[in-house]
Amino acid sequence: MINLSDARILITNDDGIHAPGLKVLEHIAKAVAKEVWVVAPETEQSATGHSLTLRRPLRIHKHSEYRYSVDGTPTDCVLLALNEVMKDNKPDLVLSGVNRGGNLGEDITYSGTVAAAMEATLLGVPAIAFSQFFKDKHPLKWATAEKHGPDVLQQLVQMGWAENTLMNVNFPDVVSQSVKGLKATKQGRRKIGDDLVKAYDPRGEEYFWVGALRSEDTFNEGSDLHAVMNGYISISPISLDFTDYERLEKMQGILS
Repeated sequence: MINLSDARILITNDDGIHAPGLKVLEHIAKAVAKEVWVVAPETEQSATGHSLTLRRPLRIHKHSEYRYSVDGTPTDCVLLALNEVMKDNKPDLVLSGVNRGGNLGEDITYSGTVAAAMEATLLGVPAIAFSQFFKDKHPLKWATAEKHGPDVLQQLVQMGWAENTLMNVNFPDVVSQSVKGLKATKQGRRKIGDDLVKAYDPRGEEYFWVGALRSEDTFNEGSDLHAVMNGYISISPISLDFTDYERLEKMQGILS
């Protein structure tokens, strides 16, 4: 089990080195840990998923002691942090976020925030992704994440989890004193991008914006969506093994 008071924590995100959510996560980490490092993207990398930069070189920029940026994706940041920036000072834990917006349901397959935690898990370091859900864009309730984050972090570390699993935490869109508690949840269902917006540029060329409207499963009790919509902090264990074992067993009995 990780001893947080003596721990070295790496934090990253997908909103960029200057994002307010990263500052919130720094405060969360520094409230419980001995040493906090930052290796984050230079610019916003939302919806990059678990992507690596392969067709150009990557550059690391040092801002101060323990604080760096990378001109790449969140996955790049974790890879370079563990294998270069922190190669002589490996982290005990990786935290990603706090994302501007929830990472719920199928969001986790698109999310750079979750991808950073996934990369850390693949490299053998326990990881947690943090996101601040919102329904109304302004103002985002960052204080909710900052208030409850240290307690969530301490409880999760004390509990522990499997090596091939990351923890996905979503804070609800309520003020901190209105949070109803913690909920262990499963991944819900919602989809982004189905409502495409078509328009034309000044030259008459057709272009598209991927739509933001979503079909949300908010009535499925026990899901991450249901929890945050009802004022709870959602905590979902996400396995990196996507295998459908029930189907695999049936297939093995049929195929030869």
